[in-house]
Amino acid sequence: MFTRRLTASFALVLLFASGAIPGAAADAEARTPTHPGPVFRTVTGKSALLSLQTFGRPDGKDMVFRISGSVYANVPGNALDPAMRHGQKLFDIEGYNIRRLYRVPGTNQLHQLSREIVFYTDPADPTRIVREWKNPVDGRTYPVVPINNDAVNFGPFPITPSYQGPSLVRLHDETVWTSDIPVRADLGATLGERFGLVGGVYTAQEMFDFSVDDREVAARANPGTVPRGAMETKVSWARTSPWAPFMCLAETEVRGGLTYHARGWSLDSYDDVEPWLRAAVEADHPRFASAPAEPGPSENSWTSFHNKQLGKGATTWAAWCAANGRS
Repeated sequence: MFTRRLTASFALVLLFASGAIPGAAADAEARTPTHPGPVFRTVTGKSALLSLQTFGRPDGKDMVFRISGSVYANVPGNALDPAMRHGQKLFDIEGYNIRRLYRVPGTNQLHQLSREIVFYTDPADPTRIVREWKNPVDGRTYPVVPINNDAVNFGPFPITPSYQGPSLVRLHDETVWTSDIPVRADLGATLGERFGLVGGVYTAQEMFDFSVDDREVAARANPGTVPRGAMETKVSWARTSPWAPFMCLAETEVRGGLTYHARGWSLDSYDDVEPWLRAAVEADHPRFASAPAEPGPSENSWTSFHNKQLGKGATTWAAWCAANGRS
């Protein structure tokens, strides 16, 4: 009898800790055909429950993954020394991805909808956004274009009780999993713009480690519930990629590229982003204060540059560099 009472009490504690309380939230689900809650509630596996909560809040509201880190030069043979040494820190980065889960009305299919804004900042003062960068190869100064991908979406993916998440590992008091993404995009074929890339193909590697502590796992990995708020998650992110397009360094001519190394952490909403960063977004990139309302095409740094700086092909990357470089 005592054990049964204790179990029931513990279940109530978890219910309140996760914010998975019926009533108004259930009414919101019923009123909103794109609410992910009814689909999320069908998921049974621990890994699936946790990984889905990194895609977005189960209650359908916006959440944020704050991003903070550094960018380094990756130069084979240290061939650009002393102008740019291998391993030299070129920038810090500060920004976020704002995302939400979206259900295709009347189905069990979900989309992750997001926008991503990341500023290149001064390593001596990470809150100071870098506006110009001097290319050490040609000696010209170019405007710095932040990562501003509108949007970064994926889906639809069907959600059923058998939906599987990634393999989980327990390290100390945290549950950890990995997502590694090889990126290959033939921009020469799809955009008609080669960006100085080898073969006109953008190749990169994105590597993520996610970790959630035991308290959050206990509160949020409960089948049949729809937790409110964002799951407290820490992320380690690394990316190897070609030189950023604003740097005007052709991969075919200047061997090397960039290594990004950053940490990320979840925030409940845009309101939790630091004031200085919100002010920068609202001044120049106000669309990035919220996630997209519905599915649409995605961007990466190169397609974003093509759409915005090159006017969707109205000019070329080489012409942009020639027009915007200052001696």
